[in-house]
Amino acid sequence: MVSLGSVFGLLLLLIIVRASRSAGEVTLFFGTLAFQISYRILALVPSQGIDFRFGSYIDNYMVLQKEPSGAVIWGFGTPGATVTVTLCQGQNTFKKKVTTVKAHSNTWVVVLDPMKPGGPYEVMAKQTFGITNVTLRIHDILFGDVWLCSGQSNMKMTVLQIFNASKELAVAAAYQSVRIFSASLVQAEEELEDLDKVDLSWSRPTAGNLGNGNYTYMSAVCWLFGRYLYDNLQYPIGLVSSSWGGTPIEAWSSKRALKSCGVPNTSNERILQTTRSECKSEGSLCPLGSFTLPPSVTGPATHSVLWNAMIHPLQKMTLKGVIWYQGESNEDLNRDLYSCMFPALIDDWRQTFHDGSQKQTERFFPFGFVQLSSYAETNTSDYRFPEIRWHQTADFGFVPNLKMPNTFMAVAMDLCDLNSPFGSIHPRDKQTVAYRLHLGARALAYGEKNLAFQGPLPKKIELLAHSRLLSLTYDQKIQVHRQDNKSFEISCCSDRLCKWLPVSVNSFSTKTLILGISACRGTVVDVRYAWTTWPCDYKQCAVYHPSNTLPAPPFTAPITYQAPRFRASDSSTQE
Repeated sequence: MVSLGSVFGLLLLLIIVRASRSAGEVTLFFGTLAFQISYRILALVPSQGIDFRFGSYIDNYMVLQKEPSGAVIWGFGTPGATVTVTLCQGQNTFKKKVTTVKAHSNTWVVVLDPMKPGGPYEVMAKQTFGITNVTLRIHDILFGDVWLCSGQSNMKMTVLQIFNASKELAVAAAYQSVRIFSASLVQAEEELEDLDKVDLSWSRPTAGNLGNGNYTYMSAVCWLFGRYLYDNLQYPIGLVSSSWGGTPIEAWSSKRALKSCGVPNTSNERILQTTRSECKSEGSLCPLGSFTLPPSVTGPATHSVLWNAMIHPLQKMTLKGVIWYQGESNEDLNRDLYSCMFPALIDDWRQTFHDGSQKQTERFFPFGFVQLSSYAETNTSDYRFPEIRWHQTADFGFVPNLKMPNTFMAVAMDLCDLNSPFGSIHPRDKQTVAYRLHLGARALAYGEKNLAFQGPLPKKIELLAHSRLLSLTYDQKIQVHRQDNKSFEISCCSDRLCKWLPVSVNSFSTKTLILGISACRGTVVDVRYAWTTWPCDYKQCAVYHPSNTLPAPPFTAPITYQAPRFRASDSSTQE
């Protein structure tokens, strides 16, 4: 007589477990008889495999980074189990990758062989633990370039909110190889291994997911940047949006990056009081003082909470590069530290993604950003925005530079929008922003030669003392749109007092611009350009590249050198 235990043992050899990523069920096959049982009541099948899943952003329709890098596929599983990942296309099976689930983190990671751009492919992951097999599949996968887009509200704005929204939404369907993904708004006190929530899983572009309300789902700048790249490259582009409006750079930076810049954490640390009489002894730390965030900060501001929840979980993703649009919320929060915080953020992100992707993401991957646009305010002598623009370049006035290698910048100070229904700080011309960004990417990330991607900057400044003129020689040809007495200013010093005076454009040639400085009766020390919150009307700044598409960036520089190294001026002493 055969015991029931023996029969059941034989039947277990025939069990095939098939698990859906989303459904909490397994299907048991006993010969030809099938039973579907919920995980919660399944007592006869080992629990291993129930939590076998891909990382949150490994999903149908995604874009994986193409050659020369290898794309990283990862997820969670049963500690000690074997995981086999297979890349398929039709009947063709590419080389399988085998790994095990780490005990301390319950994670598994494989790096696919470098692939040429194209698709679609299917990715299959199978976990084996004892006699239990669990298989996951994702389909319609493309290989191309993956770009991460982050920042605050100007990056968060959707296509629905920009100029010509209806036209932009109508053409979206023609770009089925540009895939989009958007992370949810989440904060965390500690670094997360995976995204807690996803707003928009990997999707083909549609009018619905590109224009789903204001500041929701997909970034317009991100989408347009990817679309312009696709027009030029003609292979798949993957766009990952992770942004939150009203947020300062501190929230997007790791604690180590902020520590390297000595950024005070006034939200949860004791602060040193300036009035010593309030403390028990010299140099002691007093109780936490009251601290109110400035009006420009409307989103999370606690150190690292968005880095922890919305950037760190993406670290295993193999990236081509990053674009960034942020800075408005730092006009009154640690503004003077931005020139350290921004380069520190870039370097820290680069190191983290390089290490997290098994060194598949380049250590110094391309990083593009938008220099702040303009907004209307009553105090026209306010230098907060000009200073942030300057600090965005680490006080060089241009990128790439020694502190910010392999970076590119889209100047946006001429894209003002006084009548924007979202406030003038949110200009609607995101097409020009994205176009200028994509020019920088083509030049820096893709090595396209003889491509104008940035506006002209002075390479030599000469004081023509006898004629009371100042000569600026630019590094490329210039197009002067306006000869006014508002765009350029000089610092005029007399009796140890310095004052900024507006000066007019006297004349100009192909690469040279002459300023009249007769208004200064003392010593001319510095010159600056476009040093206001609202430097010009829409696309009407004074100096452009001859193509008329690239404005000269703002600058401030001493005039005592033939070839000046630009530096930031001290607005607190020069008025």
